[in-house]
Amino acid sequence: MNDDVTGTTALETPLDPDLLAKIDAYWRACNYLSVGMIYLRANPLLREPLEREHIKRRLLGHWGSDPGQSFVWVHLNRLIKRDDLNVLFVSGPGHGAPATLANSWLEGHYSEIYPDRSFDERGMLKLFRAFSSPGGIGSHCTPETPGSIHEGGELGYSLSHSFGAAFDNPDLIVAAVVGDGEAETGPLATSWHSNKFLNPATDGAVLPILHLNGYKIANPTILARIPHDELEDLFRGYGYAPHFVEGDDPETMHQRMAATLERCIADIRAIQTNARAKPENVTRPRWPMIVLRTPKGWTGPKEVDGRKVEDYWRSHQVPIADAVSNPRSLAQLEAWLRSYKPEELFDEDGRLIEPLRALAPEGTRRISANPHANGGALRQSLDMPDIRDYAFEFKRAASVYTSPTAVLATFLREVIRRNMTSFRLFGPDETASNKLDGVYEVSGKRWIAQTLPEDEDGGALSVDGRVMEMLSEHTLEGWFEGYVLTGRHGLFATYEAFVHVIDSMFNQHAKWLEKAKTEVGWRAPVPSINLLITSLVWRQDHNGFTHQDPGFLDVVTNKSPNVVRIYLPPDANCLLSVADHCLRTHDYVNVIVADKQPHLQYLNMQDAIVHCAKGIGIWDWASTDQGAEPDVVIACAGDIATMEALAAVEILKAHCTDLKIRFVNVVDLFRLLPDTEHPHGLSHRDFDSIFTRDKPVIFNFHSYASLVHKLTYNRTNHANMHVHGYRERGNINTPFELAIINGVDRYTLAIDVIDRVPRIAGSSAHTKEWLKNQIIESVRYAHEEGIDRDEIREWTWKD
Repeated sequence: MNDDVTGTTALETPLDPDLLAKIDAYWRACNYLSVGMIYLRANPLLREPLEREHIKRRLLGHWGSDPGQSFVWVHLNRLIKRDDLNVLFVSGPGHGAPATLANSWLEGHYSEIYPDRSFDERGMLKLFRAFSSPGGIGSHCTPETPGSIHEGGELGYSLSHSFGAAFDNPDLIVAAVVGDGEAETGPLATSWHSNKFLNPATDGAVLPILHLNGYKIANPTILARIPHDELEDLFRGYGYAPHFVEGDDPETMHQRMAATLERCIADIRAIQTNARAKPENVTRPRWPMIVLRTPKGWTGPKEVDGRKVEDYWRSHQVPIADAVSNPRSLAQLEAWLRSYKPEELFDEDGRLIEPLRALAPEGTRRISANPHANGGALRQSLDMPDIRDYAFEFKRAASVYTSPTAVLATFLREVIRRNMTSFRLFGPDETASNKLDGVYEVSGKRWIAQTLPEDEDGGALSVDGRVMEMLSEHTLEGWFEGYVLTGRHGLFATYEAFVHVIDSMFNQHAKWLEKAKTEVGWRAPVPSINLLITSLVWRQDHNGFTHQDPGFLDVVTNKSPNVVRIYLPPDANCLLSVADHCLRTHDYVNVIVADKQPHLQYLNMQDAIVHCAKGIGIWDWASTDQGAEPDVVIACAGDIATMEALAAVEILKAHCTDLKIRFVNVVDLFRLLPDTEHPHGLSHRDFDSIFTRDKPVIFNFHSYASLVHKLTYNRTNHANMHVHGYRERGNINTPFELAIINGVDRYTLAIDVIDRVPRIAGSSAHTKEWLKNQIIESVRYAHEEGIDRDEIREWTWKD
């Protein structure tokens, strides 16, 4: 490999011979442990010749990125100890956990958390045997891994997590090791622009370190195969000052890395000092970054069976795969392990020798023990206003329209004002569109890039804004996750159809929470991820079919009941109550579904609080079954679904006067599950008391009907549950036409009730004909006039 390097670092030698030798020895210890985790089940320090019985029966793990990551960690340790730095390490290259685990164990923190894996030969063996083994620990930086907030199972989020951690943490430096394979993902490629949102006066710093080892699983990486000038221009174009550390000779590379890190930390400190001296004049600095080009599988076997391994993709996972069955391979593995000279690194007890232990920082300055990596321990509750002060007032239920999210904005405005260093509002260029722009009265949109004079007229751009807007749902969710995993709070508002962009990110975070909450006792609870899903399917009539997709709820219900919650508040006051609750929770992903357009308002503030606390309830004012068994239950979940269900009740009251109707509204979707399946579930007795054991239930649902059936399939009366929901039918419609073609409109609901109640079916033929005629006329009018009829657009509850 070419050892040439851009810049002056090639000539700098900040490490004296003694320190150089110690740093290299510490790095060898890291690499030895990483190999041991992949291969060894006995003889951890090679105190006897390696035998096949010492090798794991199933070889799992990933070697390729480990030496490079440990190389970074060891050099960070030197400056942490020298300059008392506060550093969080984020491991982006996927399965690189052996490096993180090795360093955590060598720092002693791993054994403090897991005393059975003690800091000696016995504990070393237990660590080896646990790695990638049933009942042990994973091959990623899972929640069990000290010092980690980023698992790296799905690639692409290391940078966005790092910037999220740095926001509002002015003393923190996040060393973000980005894999060059990871760098090919869309989310990672976009997240380089996060530097346009980092305020050096009030935030910490992120030091991206692109680990350019050249290969993925079985292919070269793009960034490793483009000319040097293109690579440098790319990162300069992103706004960074790239520093290149390239080579394969350890002694030379140690000096280069030491010099480059010193320069980068000095640049960071200078940027921050200048900005903090005049915070009102902050402009975007050119933050440093490092391109670290080392061989994949560095220090491992150069060839196996005559085929290239080091500095090639074959070193990605297990370089020597047949050590148990092939004596020649067993000998090669032993030679590889002994090349690190473990007898020079560990004492008789199996502890790292004292001169090397002295290289590591102490206490919470150890990277593996950094408090921000267990952010829940730093979590402070929000200073919350009283939602009653923001209630939407009206005199009669279902008589007045207003935008629920506009009302919510008045509440969020005060939440932001009271929590200017611990709460952020995230959104992909949609805060104003989603009618949350009332928050701009107290804080603008974070923006550290160029501004123009015209931005003063409504642009709401601010170097210290609390609103984070970028047209990348991936980056926003990554920021949000990094922010909450380090103990802070927020809310992410986004269009319903495009929240699917972060489906897999939600999945990964929910899995992290499930592990952390139920299996990792030392992790403190972190603030919840709060997702406000708005611009809903039923009011995306004007944008068309592409904007109509409520299916995110199906994704959410697949996750563990320990960590997910779904709320569908029917009006503004219920939205306030739900938001107030969610912002106070921890260790959940709370999904709130609420539209931005004006909708009818049903419950005063006190009634809304009670209704949302119950999660489900009978609305007496909309029911006609008081003191009797109902003929039918009309249920609903979702704001538009609720309005259409109420309109159907009004029609039935007028045309079927003796029909006994029970009206049920569901806010907390998981109330539909049995209490044996979800903490919020209803017992069968309580469910039957609301929905009856044998009466027809017409359920008007915001999303796909199959989801309600999934949640209620083992209920006593499930056979009588008839669910109306989105049927994947849409175009450029009017709102009511969209409801009609999907069968969630008032007329279709009323027809279904008539058909399901035998005692009125025969006597309601004329009513059914009238209802069918109304459907036809509504569609005709929509096509003719381009809007819905006045009696639809302006409908209110008449009773």
